[in-house]
Amino acid sequence: MADNEGNIEAKNYGIGIAQKCGSFFLKGNSHADWGVQNRLARIFNPKSGNTVMLAFDHGYIMGPTSGLERMDLSIVPLIKYADCIMCSRGTLRSVVPPEMNKPVALRFSAGSTILTELNNECLAGIEDAIKLDAAALAPMVAIGDPNFEALTIRNLAQCADFTSRYGIPTLGVTAVGKNLVRDARYLGLATRVCAENGATFVKTYYCDEGFEKVVAACPVPIVIAGGKKLPEADALELAYKAINSGARGVDMGRNIFQSENPVAMIQAVKAVVHKGLSAKDAYQMYCDLAKKASK
Repeated sequence: MADNEGNIEAKNYGIGIAQKCGSFFLKGNSHADWGVQNRLARIFNPKSGNTVMLAFDHGYIMGPTSGLERMDLSIVPLIKYADCIMCSRGTLRSVVPPEMNKPVALRFSAGSTILTELNNECLAGIEDAIKLDAAALAPMVAIGDPNFEALTIRNLAQCADFTSRYGIPTLGVTAVGKNLVRDARYLGLATRVCAENGATFVKTYYCDEGFEKVVAACPVPIVIAGGKKLPEADALELAYKAINSGARGVDMGRNIFQSENPVAMIQAVKAVVHKGLSAKDAYQMYCDLAKKASK
């Protein structure tokens, strides 16, 4: 117990000055638990309000796809440039150095692979996610899948229960089936269903027509998936259009780690997402950094 003798009498009460209790910077989360807000503020840059997530969880259904054969060689050098990483717990433990100290959006559902029918998934264990200090739980949600839509929505709802109980945000990851079109009508439905069932933020695809409506109708932040590998200029254009249509970040994988110069590419993407650099200027930045690295 502190010794009373010699204590200075308290006097700086700030009478007449209201305590600041400003609204949180990400929409839909002003009333979230402190732990949720703290983790979101690690994933999203509070200054720009945006995030660059590096996704390399593809192996959980695809195996050693191009660029992910040796993640210690291809992915680890990129992690320092990302705001957040998205991966499976197996990769996190076996490849990612803990001292890199990046927030982790943990792939939290698993099941079938590309060899069978996708989307038949179950959830991982919440105790393990807590042990790994996950900054977000990322279950996949297959809206429109006649076999597994209800199953994957239940998975998301259970993650939302974990969010409430343990203060770990839920990232609803929308899947697009073979027979579903990536248009504003579908993406608007998928993102809204994720938010309505408790997702703290949502990962989905970009569409050229009506994406601003998708964002407006989703009451929580949206980050876009990079999708299949595009030419670097096109991938930067994708990021630019998505951010300017209201997305709060990108979660790119193949468009970074399959790039001819991944380090240059992730830096160019960050310039678009956080500094508002145009796609043209970002591509020039990419070319300059790639040229410098080749010398």
